[in-house]
Amino acid sequence: MSGLAGIDAAKQLAAWTAVDEHVLPEHKIIGIGSGSTVPFVVERIVAQGKELNQTRVFLPTGFQSKELIVNAGLTLGDIDQYSDLDVTIDGADEVDKSLNCIKGGGACHLREKVLAEAADTFIIVADYRKNSQTLGTTWKQGVPVEVTPFAYVSLLKNLRKMGSETATLRMGKAKAGPVVTDNGNFVIDAPFRSTRYEKPDEILREIKMLTGVVEVGLFCHMAKAAYFGNEDGSVTIRLADGSVRKKERQDFLA
Repeated sequence: MSGLAGIDAAKQLAAWTAVDEHVLPEHKIIGIGSGSTVPFVVERIVAQGKELNQTRVFLPTGFQSKELIVNAGLTLGDIDQYSDLDVTIDGADEVDKSLNCIKGGGACHLREKVLAEAADTFIIVADYRKNSQTLGTTWKQGVPVEVTPFAYVSLLKNLRKMGSETATLRMGKAKAGPVVTDNGNFVIDAPFRSTRYEKPDEILREIKMLTGVVEVGLFCHMAKAAYFGNEDGSVTIRLADGSVRKKERQDFLA
């Protein structure tokens, strides 16, 4: 293993394990997601060898993953060209016991969901901090909602009526004004009370019905598995059927 420590080591373990188990030689069309764990996904794919990767096409979910693909010397594709993916691997802001996810902290959740839905297998990779029983436990910022700019005021009003009293327009940290997605839209962060997150698919349906909403950062009943790197060097693997397995540190060192 590498000399990484702490959170980065946990992310690397999760990413490497997921790639080893789900990016197989027969997989030729591969979606690459966004977030701080994804560089380790690309790192492990590159390690599978130039000969194998020459026969593959990689689709990005946003600017970050596009840069990772190009800089790694991998073949870049687009969903317009390849609508059926073998596998998509992506990060998440939080994952619950049923593999429902909150995504969109990086404002890429529209493209992330398109690639997740287009894939035969959708896999989540993250560190242990993202592993929760119920959404909203560690991710307090709320549900990211991508919206058309001209509708954001009315959408804020409607989201607050729905129970997200502190819904806010996401503002840029290094720019004046709101965050603008790769698609030219705004993002609203809509927190809900903890009991609402027990049924995230209901929140998803309610928000999607609002006029002006482009996409919602709730990914419900989509992931086949989620890989969480732990502090002790192990990886916890949650599967869609509710089962959980663990790959211990010694398994990596053997």
